[in-house]
Amino acid sequence: MDRDELKQRTKQFALRVMRLVDALPKSPKGRAIASQLVRSGTSVAANYRAACRGRSRAEFIAKIGVAEEEADEVTLWLELIVEDELMPSRKIQPPLQEAGELTAIFAATYISAQRKARDNGASKSAIRNQPSEIRL
Repeated sequence: MDRDELKQRTKQFALRVMRLVDALPKSPKGRAIASQLVRSGTSVAANYRAACRGRSRAEFIAKIGVAEEEADEVTLWLELIVEDELMPSRKIQPPLQEAGELTAIFAATYISAQRKARDNGASKSAIRNQPSEIRL
């Protein structure tokens, strides 16, 4: 999957989460979870897009890490919805599966990018000090 496909996938995920939030009960706990869920669900897409625009490898790694955390947070809120029976489990399973897949994708990307940065950084920063030619 290339960057544009993942951008589209995360955007569709955000839209799915937004629609799900509209269907939650208007009870105090439903509103509390809805607020957290919409924030984290849309943040996945926003942070992935920010990672794609990263000005450095370090910025890319940081934003991918945030996207991973947000996708995992969506998983928590969806699990709470299921366990508290705020919505039928069958309606939550597709976004729950997608949240898990996105978390795995971002985790693998994060690890790979960190490894690449470490490997490139180690070879570039191998400064060799030359002995001074000044004799006293």
